[in-house]
Amino acid sequence: MSKFDRYLLSQLLALFGFFSLVLVAVYWVNRAVGLFDQLIGDGQTALVFVEFSLLTLPNVIRLVLPVSAFAACLYAINRLMQDSELVVMQATGFSAFRLARPVLFFGICVFGMQMVLTNFLVPQSQARLSERSAEISENITARFLNEGRFMHPADGVTLYIREISQQGELNDIFLTDERDPKERVTYTARQALIVRGDPAPRLVMLDGMAQSVTRDEDRRLSVTRFADFTLDMAGIINVRASGTRNLREMPTPALLRADQAVQDETGEGRAKLLEEGHGRISSALLGLVAPLLGFSALMLGGYSRFGLWKQIAGAVVLIILMQLVSTAGSGAALRSEARWPLVYAAPLAGAILSVILLWVAGRPRRIRNKAADGGTDSEARA
Repeated sequence: MSKFDRYLLSQLLALFGFFSLVLVAVYWVNRAVGLFDQLIGDGQTALVFVEFSLLTLPNVIRLVLPVSAFAACLYAINRLMQDSELVVMQATGFSAFRLARPVLFFGICVFGMQMVLTNFLVPQSQARLSERSAEISENITARFLNEGRFMHPADGVTLYIREISQQGELNDIFLTDERDPKERVTYTARQALIVRGDPAPRLVMLDGMAQSVTRDEDRRLSVTRFADFTLDMAGIINVRASGTRNLREMPTPALLRADQAVQDETGEGRAKLLEEGHGRISSALLGLVAPLLGFSALMLGGYSRFGLWKQIAGAVVLIILMQLVSTAGSGAALRSEARWPLVYAAPLAGAILSVILLWVAGRPRRIRNKAADGGTDSEARA
């Protein structure tokens, strides 16, 4: 690369890092608040919160990289225009396409980052996040069993435990189940234990009593005493079935293949699998096209002490339209598996529009140069 390419690329990368840091921090803090309330409220430690936060970071970074690349390009080009640096380069004979070369290099860097994130880091982090979520869901003692307080692990279920021993024994337990509209069941037991089960853990109550009250007009009460009773917790906690993965956890080659085995594992149709797989590549291409589109829009303006605000507003409108095209293409691909090429409509449209804008940006200078050459020839003949 030439010195100019290295200079402009360094400016873009520095601003890209700044905007990425700011946007990731804002987006992550917004999501971390809800995650903190959920985990800490369920009795988890701060280490679990940190682990979950780190596992969600790759997906957050994936979402903000195209936006930060676009914002970095707009800021850098506007500043270079105000400082007349790009004006000087244009005066030396650099065309709009030649000036776009370092922006293209920058877009390729963002594209590479996006490909690594969408195809490797995000699926792996989502798989690990789902695995840890399943472990916490099965660990009822850590999730919602706290001694000396009334808890509501599910709608219509109330649980109270007087004491939890160091061995995990639940002493003096009270459990009310009102999920059945026809009756209410209350369990009391001197002691209870949590044992593993499939798909959810089981609550084994010892030396207790079950009281069932009907909700009809008679409101009959039946009492059953038991030495031991096992209650399946599948209806109280949500545990994902073992051996299944969602779309975000699947590797990209498997999604692009979309065979019957992958459909059975995820429970999704072929159209959804193809849209997800090609959508990962399309989102990476948006990281390449977004800075080029912003640069092309700003090249339509010239030097101004007040900045290129009209061109910046136009670039923002164009990137919004490109996102709308992306949404429409993804929606069409979800309706039919034969329409998966429409997922690439947004990056393709953005690339074509960037070329057109760069061509238009170079036209006025040629016209002025021809007019100036015609005036010089006329003076010479005179």
